[in-house]
Amino acid sequence: MADQPKPLRIGLAGLGNVGAGVYKNLLKNRSLLQERTGRAMEIRKVAVRNPSKPRTVAVPDELLTANLDDLIEDGEIDIIVELIGGIDQAFTLVKSALERKKIVVTGNKALLAEHGKELFALAEKQKTPIYFEAAVAGGIPIIKTVQESLVGNRIDSMIGIINGTSNYILTRMAEEGLDYPEALKEAQDLGYAEADPALDVNGWDAAHKAIILASLSYGFWLRAEDIYVEGIQDVSLVDILFADSLGYTIKLLAVIRLDESGGIEVRVQPSLISNGHILASVNGVFNAILVNGDVVGETLFYGSGAGQDPTSSSVISDLADAAARLGDCGGRRTGFVPHGLYGQPVAIDDTVSEYYLRLQVADNPGVLAQIATVLGNLDIGISSMIQPEEHEEGIAPIVLMLHYATFGRMKEALRQIADLDCVRAQPVLMRVESL
Repeated sequence: MADQPKPLRIGLAGLGNVGAGVYKNLLKNRSLLQERTGRAMEIRKVAVRNPSKPRTVAVPDELLTANLDDLIEDGEIDIIVELIGGIDQAFTLVKSALERKKIVVTGNKALLAEHGKELFALAEKQKTPIYFEAAVAGGIPIIKTVQESLVGNRIDSMIGIINGTSNYILTRMAEEGLDYPEALKEAQDLGYAEADPALDVNGWDAAHKAIILASLSYGFWLRAEDIYVEGIQDVSLVDILFADSLGYTIKLLAVIRLDESGGIEVRVQPSLISNGHILASVNGVFNAILVNGDVVGETLFYGSGAGQDPTSSSVISDLADAAARLGDCGGRRTGFVPHGLYGQPVAIDDTVSEYYLRLQVADNPGVLAQIATVLGNLDIGISSMIQPEEHEEGIAPIVLMLHYATFGRMKEALRQIADLDCVRAQPVLMRVESL
């Protein structure tokens, strides 16, 4: 009988929601994983902030440590699973693990977005891989899809809903007529949003994921300053109702797109999409990513974008890959393949789309002519207009749907319109995505 390969010995950093799920599900499916990978998996140490804290999973006391260095210094540990979150401490842990040639699995999108270039360069130098499926879209295997299934494709675009908290809030506003504060509080009460929901609602959680996806797709690591980010904090119920009356749904979209010159457009913004498009029906905390490859065409990936079990499923998938490849980590298997086949990031002012513009104006003759003059002078056409008959005395809402224009021209138009004496409130502008 052939010798069995030695077990994959794991150091788990973090036993929060996802860490507890990884521990629980590794034990639950231990035999299945061994059959499928040919290697047993053993958790050798678990680093936590407070070993005496009561937990949802029962971990033997001898496995617990409060010192992250114990994972690094243990020569028996093959792989470090980083699930502590944050950036600075996680960076130190991952960097130290790679320097010791310990394989890394992480779900930390902020860490990779901020330090991915440096960490993947170190991984390449050490011939030691980083696995990070759980960093984007929870249980949806989008990282493996880009790296493996679509390896023979040029990625023309990736457009998706990749933050479940924002999607839940916008869904509840649309379905139940809640305003933003009410929907946010409901999301917090249900555990979908943190007590401090800033990264989810300001767009940066989705932006970190977009940086990772764009960098994998186009072979160079994007910087945070290379992308444009808006959150959903200023999306109002009135805009959701106007959008619906026009046949649109508002979603927080991450847009990654290759232009004809090879430039890379990356942005995160609340956007209007047609009610007839499949992304408009992605509701609640679910995520979906529409990927367009030049060979495969259009494909859709849909599923739970967060949560203990979906995210731990992605972490365990990475562990299974590591188990199968342990001892064969050279070549192009370190997690990121840099190349220079594409251009540079496209400046946000040069990106083009249609637009939704809502204004509060004085209910006087000639107001629309003033607005149309500003738009016309900047070569921005009006495709349709709504002006409700019932409105506050003296002030009229106007909603304009605008033809394709660069974002730079649109911002200049917005500046000039806001300066008009007839405009009574800050204009509201959102992109209309043609999908």
